[in-house]
Amino acid sequence: MNKNKREIRVRFAPSPTGEFHLGGARTALFNWLFARHCKGKFILRIEDTDAIRSKNDFSQSVIENLKWLGLDWNEGPEVEGSYGPYFQSQRLQIYKKYAYKLLEEGKAYFCYCTQEELEERKREKQKEGKPPKYDGRCRNLSEEERKHFKEEGRKPVVRFKVPQEGITYVEDLLRGKISFENKLIGDFVLLKSDETPTYNFANVIDDTLMKITHVIRGDDHLSNTPRQILIYQALNFQTPQFAHLSMILGKDGTKLSKRHGATSISYYRKKGYLPWAVVNYLALLGWATSDSQQLFSKEELIKKFNLERVGKNPAVFDIKKLEWMNGEYIRRMKPEEVASLLIPYLKEKGLVKERIEPKEKEMIRKIAQMEQNRLKVLSEITDLADFFFKKDFIYEPKAVEKRLNKEYVPFLLKETKKEINELASFTEEELEDLLRNLTKKFSFSTGEVFHPLRVALTGRTRGPGLFELAVVLGKEEVLRRIDKTLAMFKN
Repeated sequence: MNKNKREIRVRFAPSPTGEFHLGGARTALFNWLFARHCKGKFILRIEDTDAIRSKNDFSQSVIENLKWLGLDWNEGPEVEGSYGPYFQSQRLQIYKKYAYKLLEEGKAYFCYCTQEELEERKREKQKEGKPPKYDGRCRNLSEEERKHFKEEGRKPVVRFKVPQEGITYVEDLLRGKISFENKLIGDFVLLKSDETPTYNFANVIDDTLMKITHVIRGDDHLSNTPRQILIYQALNFQTPQFAHLSMILGKDGTKLSKRHGATSISYYRKKGYLPWAVVNYLALLGWATSDSQQLFSKEELIKKFNLERVGKNPAVFDIKKLEWMNGEYIRRMKPEEVASLLIPYLKEKGLVKERIEPKEKEMIRKIAQMEQNRLKVLSEITDLADFFFKKDFIYEPKAVEKRLNKEYVPFLLKETKKEINELASFTEEELEDLLRNLTKKFSFSTGEVFHPLRVALTGRTRGPGLFELAVVLGKEEVLRRIDKTLAMFKN
């Protein structure tokens, strides 16, 4: 894998033009895992040369979400390194230097064609059924022609002279040897008219100067790779090894997009997915162990990851599997750990105050313990357990109709209240004995006694264990809720 025995150096280089999404996170993860497995370096570089579309908020989103996922970098923003700066917008003079080197060596040229002229020629070629590549008309301009264009006020771009014959080969670690005919590539732009670099040019310069040994990225970049290899060769730079990852698809077989649901990492973070659950799931999108292991510790994943087992076929994103995996990790946590993660969601919904007293904190721990097995994502707690915190919770109409709308229920609740009042200690065991004795005393089934009380206490038919939740509510609150239900019958 590492032919020259150099230190492995990989990079994740997102463009901050939108939210940090699942596909980008998986690319970052595979680079991170490869670097950690090989005891190499993982570099973060922000490709923000698109001044119009690049936003600082998006850069910060990448940084914060990578931190949340636990994908730490050895060099990059906020981490000092020897090959910075790590924002491309701060490296513009470096790109100009190499572009002018290629101009001086006759390997690039100034092109004065306007955008309108290029579009018109592109349309003509499409009508003729020809590839819409640049026709090279500025390749051999005379001094007089260049002077004329300058006087017209045209601002040139710098184009690379692609060899008009021959084949450029991409040696891909996942896909093998891929060939591209040079004559079909066309002379492409290195520097735009405002002297900012194009993606292909900046990538080559940065990857070389940052000593990147392996470029692991999405296969949507595969068509860019021959262009980049030509630049490496023209500048006598060492070409890194390439690995192009298959794309992520939705369940309908099309490229993952918003129509399949949320794609941004921020959404999953806010929704209450655990960072390692997301990492674990993303690792399995296009990679697997020989024994199809599903759940990994951080150390296991680093140890077992390799590029040889990365598949060439697209991976399918399945939100149900991610939910399952997240639930598995929630169940493995200690109740107090779960409780601390639930508190922000309870605060956001106004179910608890900003300052939480020790007694309330213990109550949340007990609720976490009860609901832990039912949670798929942390944010569900506000729906599953809101009745613990709301004095005036709403009774579900179906619950009332199914469990309370019975002639015997008011009598039963009054008897239950009377018996609870006489309890010396309010424990799960005491409450269970009390209710079972009521079933015998009045010849009711356990369901006829337990179900109405559950609805009286929670407003719903399903939830954690009846005795557990009653004890968490406390004797006084249980009696108040029984009174509230009895008052509803009177009304």
